[in-house]
Amino acid sequence: MLLYVHVPFCRRKCHYCAFHSVVPGPGQMLRYVELLEAEAALWGKRLRRPQVETLHLGGGTPSLLPPALLERLVRALRANFTFAPGLEFGLEANPDSVADWTLMEVLRRLGVTRLSIGVQSFDDNDLTRLGRPHSAEQAEAAVRLAQGAGFRSVSLDLIWGLPGQRLHHWLANLKKATRLGPQHISCYGLTIEPGTHLERLDRETDLELPDETEQQRMYLQGGEFLESEGYLQYEISNHARMGFESRHNTGYWEGRPYLGLGPAAVSTLGARRWKNPEGLDAYAAAVQAGTLGTDAEALDHQTRLRELVMLRLRTTRGLDLAAYRKAAGHDLLAKNEPMIRALRQRDLIRISGGRLRLTRPGMLVSDAIIGNLFPEAPRTD
Repeated sequence: MLLYVHVPFCRRKCHYCAFHSVVPGPGQMLRYVELLEAEAALWGKRLRRPQVETLHLGGGTPSLLPPALLERLVRALRANFTFAPGLEFGLEANPDSVADWTLMEVLRRLGVTRLSIGVQSFDDNDLTRLGRPHSAEQAEAAVRLAQGAGFRSVSLDLIWGLPGQRLHHWLANLKKATRLGPQHISCYGLTIEPGTHLERLDRETDLELPDETEQQRMYLQGGEFLESEGYLQYEISNHARMGFESRHNTGYWEGRPYLGLGPAAVSTLGARRWKNPEGLDAYAAAVQAGTLGTDAEALDHQTRLRELVMLRLRTTRGLDLAAYRKAAGHDLLAKNEPMIRALRQRDLIRISGGRLRLTRPGMLVSDAIIGNLFPEAPRTD
């Protein structure tokens, strides 16, 4: 089982962010950890102290929690879940919140093995447009500090397709990232999410977003550059040196069961899925009443089949056609023969070793491909 913990606090809300996060008020961090302790105990009892293969603290900004509260949180998890040998323990951090050697030592002592740093850009103008709470200099310093602290895996998050950005700007970002020598680099295309500050700006002004052709060049040439530097693409947005792929995220794409703790966290166990209430008060009421997970959605066979296609095709390993045939009761290639032929002719898919894979150009239009192969398939971004 995968275990995810959502820490809903940020120093400030970034302009593009649609995730559940808030600026913490007085006492809210302590209250959150107390509630998290109670939720961990609840699930530890219900599931009989299950074994977890990976643990990921996301958000929000988990590194914003004071060291003493982080220690309490991890202690509660260890008390209620069985950590498998070789556990991958990932934690997300912003450059401004991990600029302290003492915190790095605390994270190492707690068992964090994978530090994911939200750099987003090494250009201060980009960071200002995104509303990030750090500078490019701070980002570089945070990466070097993490490396000096001895984390086995350091991952950088970057965003492409930013307002005013062009191909040469994006490639310059990637060159700076690779020169720092992280083990993993995630590259996400900017999406204008409803309700965000960027969405309001997009309505009111010209954000000067790169056009479709420029964005295609960023994705394709960016991927080629990363591979030339030894970062192999293993998923639509993720690149890693050999052996440093995210086991936690790979577990999601493989359809493994996962439990989410904290406000707004999502869980999928067996054929049931649920989402915790957003907001600390609503979350507190559900924790105290013991009702978390009681309103789960039952996932029918068709939904699970759609997700099998969607998740497997996100990865460079692709979809196992025999496994699909066994699950669906029909042959995907035979059922979609004209479309499959057209996709192969356009070099958008490849079929080899019993697997259907998207090419890098195919990954650019993955939603359209998946939607046509499997009508009503959910979006992949």
